[in-house]
Amino acid sequence: MTMSPLKFCCNSNTTKSQSNDNVNVGNDVSYFQPKFISNVLNNLNVLRLSGKFCDVEIITENRIFKVHRAVLAASSPYFHAMFTGELCEKDQDSVELHGIPSYIFEILLNFIYSGNINMTQQNVQELFVAADMVGLVDVVRGCTEFLIKELQPQNAIGFYRFADDLNSTELKLEAENYIQKNFPKVCNEDEIYNLEKDILIRFISSEYLKIDSELQVFELALRWINHDIIQRRQFVFEILSHIRLSLISFAVLRKTIAACDDCSLKVALKSFYSDLLDKKGCLVPLNVKPRNCAKKDIYVIGGSKREKKKIWDGGLAMYYVGIEKFDTFIREWNQVPNMTINRLVPGVAALNGHIYVVGGEKDSDILASCERYDPQENQWTEVASMVVSRCEFGLCAVDGYLYAMGGWVDDEGDDMCDSIERYDPKVNLWTRMGSLPEPRFSMGLISYEGLIYMVGGCSSSKRNLKDLMSYNPATEEWQTLPSMSTPRFQMGVAVLDDHLYVVGGTNKQEVLDSVERYNFRTNEWSQVPSMKVERSGPAVAAVNGLLYVIGGAQTHKTPFYRAQCTISSVECFDPMSNSWSECPPLSETRAEAGAVVI
Repeated sequence: MTMSPLKFCCNSNTTKSQSNDNVNVGNDVSYFQPKFISNVLNNLNVLRLSGKFCDVEIITENRIFKVHRAVLAASSPYFHAMFTGELCEKDQDSVELHGIPSYIFEILLNFIYSGNINMTQQNVQELFVAADMVGLVDVVRGCTEFLIKELQPQNAIGFYRFADDLNSTELKLEAENYIQKNFPKVCNEDEIYNLEKDILIRFISSEYLKIDSELQVFELALRWINHDIIQRRQFVFEILSHIRLSLISFAVLRKTIAACDDCSLKVALKSFYSDLLDKKGCLVPLNVKPRNCAKKDIYVIGGSKREKKKIWDGGLAMYYVGIEKFDTFIREWNQVPNMTINRLVPGVAALNGHIYVVGGEKDSDILASCERYDPQENQWTEVASMVVSRCEFGLCAVDGYLYAMGGWVDDEGDDMCDSIERYDPKVNLWTRMGSLPEPRFSMGLISYEGLIYMVGGCSSSKRNLKDLMSYNPATEEWQTLPSMSTPRFQMGVAVLDDHLYVVGGTNKQEVLDSVERYNFRTNEWSQVPSMKVERSGPAVAAVNGLLYVIGGAQTHKTPFYRAQCTISSVECFDPMSNSWSECPPLSETRAEAGAVVI
């Protein structure tokens, strides 16, 4: 029968249809039907199972699988090379496959012919190896996702070693991240003892171990060595060089040495102990910081609270305050044994795992005394006093020393000073070192990459400063840098991610909520979103990528007087989201305190 040609109306409009995967372009139609591919695969699988059109046999563990050479070659780089290259199997009717169990090969065949696979805890490891061998990337990806979801403290080390053997980058990275985030739990599992020395060192040298203290890493290293003491004691110096022993108390080290049964290991531990005790730094670095992801506490030290009295009393009541500690893991405030002297506007700094509190004011007396807190021993010790009594001065740690600069002083009848002195913890002595360009107090002082940076404050010539200067302790030279936009004093400062943050403070009589930061790399200032509340004299600390601003004072006005009342609120800034959020408040209000992270 002869058909008459169909007639179409002219239509110049171009339309697109989103249904049934059809696309209209002008008058032409591109028609795609996904089910067709699935049907072809299903039909090919039926032909395979019935032995129809199969042109090669794959033999594994004495089982014979009849398959279509073209299907395998189109699905797997391994079989493509086998059947299209110059290998001897190219023209063979039967090919014996080694290294893949028959039940695993059957699962892979079903995937090749259907696109479906059933993974279980019992078969995933062998499936991963076999799929990797024959180049079935989708199966490898599926096995990787399966294993990542199965990561637990008791298997993380095994998964890491398995991924390392297969050179599976994604699984290895996920296992490594899991181990770092759950290090204390993973360390309690027996798998840890089977780690090769180099892999153990890779972990214990990582900045990203989420640990409560360095003691956990030290104890793991000793357990690993003692697990096979005969073979492993030779590695003790290499392994312990990656432990930050300066952060571990001498009492713990002495107890460990006393409990050690192996003579060689005992001698090595005594060598490390002596190196630390004598402050030689030959075997272990003396000036170390906690790991980036180690548990860090923010200590807020000294200052005062000034709160409104009852209406009929008028004015403010002022009280000295002690120390609070913020646990950044559980986000709670706790009390810490108090200093021997409560201090207003002291200098506070961390050095070699200890907290130093220097100078300050007590009952209108300007102090030169200094005390040190050991978080491991949980006790305070008096150390050498400064040469000059100071308050509202700058204090920071650089290259194993403390530097005290400027401030209000009780020396030679002057109100403020320009002197610099340095504390050497090895000899417990303060020494005069040089001077500021001019007397200054209430400024911000921080250290960064061996230099000391001084910003803002008040000088003998100007009440509110906005300049930034750097000081090189090695050459005693000052350099003038770009100024911040707002003059301020009584502000908080901290270093976070290559930036100096200057937070709040006072400009003339105005308490500020503004924040700006200086980029050490580009030598430029930029604005940061303002805090939720204005603060004068806040304590500021940078921890784990966040900037914490703690307490401070706000202006309180009445018809009769104007004064600053202290607050207890805490907020933190996240540079990633460029936003502020509220944190648990202090147990009592305070301002003019120092903050340090240990």
